[in-house]
Order: sequence, then structure tokens, then C-alpha cells
Amino acid sequence: MRDHEAVPDRPGRRLTTKETAELLGVKPETVYAYVSRGLLSSTREPGGRASTFEAREVEALARRNRREAAGSPGSGGDLSVRTRLTFIDKDRYYFRGVDATELATRHSYEEVAEWLWTGRMTRGATFTAPEETVEVARHAVRALPEHTSPTDRLRVAAIAAAAEDPLRFDLSEEAVLGTARTLIPTLVAALPPVLHGPKDDGPLAHRLWGRLTGRPADEAALRVLDTALALLVDHDLAASTLAVRVAASARAHAYAAVSAGLGVLEGPLHGAASGLAHRMLLDVLDQGTAVPVIADELRAGRRVPGLGHRLYAGEDPRARVLFGLLEQLPRAEPALLAARDIVATTARHAPLHANVDLALAVFTASCGMPATAGETIFAVARTAGWIAHALEEYGERPLRMRPSGHYVGPRPPQPLPE
Repeated sequence: MRDHEAVPDRPGRRLTTKETAELLGVKPETVYAYVSRGLLSSTREPGGRASTFEAREVEALARRNRREAAGSPGSGGDLSVRTRLTFIDKDRYYFRGVDATELATRHSYEEVAEWLWTGRMTRGATFTAPEETVEVARHAVRALPEHTSPTDRLRVAAIAAAAEDPLRFDLSEEAVLGTARTLIPTLVAALPPVLHGPKDDGPLAHRLWGRLTGRPADEAALRVLDTALALLVDHDLAASTLAVRVAASARAHAYAAVSAGLGVLEGPLHGAASGLAHRMLLDVLDQGTAVPVIADELRAGRRVPGLGHRLYAGEDPRARVLFGLLEQLPRAEPALLAARDIVATTARHAPLHANVDLALAVFTASCGMPATAGETIFAVARTAGWIAHALEEYGERPLRMRPSGHYVGPRPPQPLPE
């Protein structure tokens, strides 16, 4: 039985778990996940342990899945994906129903990641990676040219870690979570150190610090970094997250799904946006005023980086939290004043609020980090969210993220070219 075939229409017909899984195109474990989520009802057979399912209810769910995979007519290509991870409402966002900014200010990045993955708060959570995996990833990254971008280094590290893992095609929740808890610290450990003798243990933010700047860390700055990582764990279906879900829909393993996300992240309208804001901020600091810098941006027809967000009419809640923490860093005061100047100057043209990219730029510029540091922070943080979305997608019907093309080329048959 295939997922496009109808169930024989016999009154009272019931399906076994195996038949139901085949009809829906999912694994038997996913059938029981549908039951727990209230999408299907089951009946335990008298005297037996097996459950059966009402055929018409299963067929209705299969039809709904097909409609959602194909998109409704007239939708203009919009894609809607059911998720239990992140909800954005007005100028706030939530992880599994809990205010994300409160989670990020009260819990570490690792704890927030565990919450997003499992819905359980694991206090004191730490991530560790096998030494052999780290060494393979480092060896691969060291072979890259010196000018290689951080995102390319992370992608190569992810591929190397995958090659080291012969069990990477195990897509069970337990196996994927195990991959996540080792892949993230592997990515950080594979980055070339800037600070002499960077940490390879303890909280992830402490390990990442020495890969971003040669300046010594202090508790206040480390708190900003850790909070930034936690705030950036997930943000609904951003472009990179959608790429991850497409890969997971094709049952790519977790390393490959993360690699797909990293490939999209490098775009200037996504993960690299903080680097543009960083460079603009340095220009403002150099000239002492934002007016000529913003004028040049507008004259060139470019969007001023670090301002506005399509999902927030008001202030980006992530930026609000980070700016509040940065105000406690004396070294950040010049960059904070420059950021406020950028917002005020641009407001003469368009009243836009600062977004998280500008907040990251203030942090990276204040701590002696390169312009690419914000992209690195973003990529490491978002890896946890990508894993969460991959896990959700593994529980859905395979290859459902397969839109139909709308052909607009010449009508066939056309003559063979000369």
C-alpha cells in the first residue's frame, strides 16, 4: 500500500500499525507520535497488544498531509510547516511556549538547546565531543586557505565529523540528539584559536570566546556571548532552517542537514548581515558621526544593515536583551553610542528599530573581534535549532517538502537545436 492510494472503502475497516504507516509514508514510531499529538485515534485489540486504526481517519490524515505538502491552490508558493518549536507573536518570541528572552537570560545556551530539543530543562547541561572526532575536524579545517570564511570552516568541520561517524544514518531521536551534543562542540573546537590556549571544556561560550578574539574574557562579556547564543538558537522558518527541513525531509542525516543550513546562512541577507553592520559601525566610530555613513548607504541604494526586521513591527526582542547587557560593559559604550546615532540618523528617512545584527555588531566591535565573528556566533547558535527542526521533520512523511514547478518555458514540442 502506498501513500497515494486510497483505503478500500469498507464500513468499519481497521488498519494495523504497519498498514497505517505505509499509507502515511512514515515509520511505525511516527504513527504513535500522531496518536500522542491527537492527530489519530487508536484502539487496542481485545486480548492483544497491537493497536488498530480507523481506515477513514487514516485516509483523511493522508489527504491533509498531501495537501499541506503540495500547498493550497492560489497560495502563491507560500509554505506553511507545522512546528512546536518557535512561536513569534507581535514583538515577542517563544520556545515551546516559553518566552525565549527569559529563557536566554536565565539559562545557558546548552540548557536552552536541550529545552528546544526535548521540552525538558536540563540544568547544568554540557556538550562534549570525542577527541578523535575533534582531531579529524581540525585536520580538515587546517587544510583550508587562510582567507576561508568561518561558515566554510564550520561546514567542512561538519562534513569531516560526519565521515568519522559510521552510524550517522541512524535517524532515531536518541541518535540524532547524541549527534547534536557532540557536533556543536566539535564545530567550535575545529575553529582556529585566536587567543593563546583557548578552552576546550566548560560552557560552550567560554570555548568559543578564544576562537573569536585575542582579548582575555571577563564574566560580563562571557554572559553577553552566552546570552546571544541562547537568543539565536531558533527563529521559526528562516531561510537556512527551511533548507535544513528540506534536507531532513529527504532523510539526509543530521550532519548533512546542518551543512545545508550553513550553506544558506552565508548569504548577506541572513547570517552575514551582522558583518555588514559591524563594518558600518566601525565607519561611524572612525568618522565620529553616522550622517555621512548613512548618507553613503542611501545614495548607493543599499538597505542600512542592522535595522528593521520583517517579523517585528517594533523592537527586535533579541536586540533589546543584548543592548541591555552591553550597557553593563564599559568597553561597549562608544559602539553603543554609535549604534544609537545610526538609528537616530536613519529615522529621518525611515523609522526603523535596531535588530539583533546591530546588537551583535556592537558586541563584536567592542571586544576586538573581526567582522565575521557575528556570523560565527549565529552559525554555532543556530545549529541547535537546525537539529530541532530536523528531528521534527524526521517524524513527518518523507519528501513532503517537494513543491511542484510551474513551467513557463516554450511549449513543447520544440525542434531540436541545430
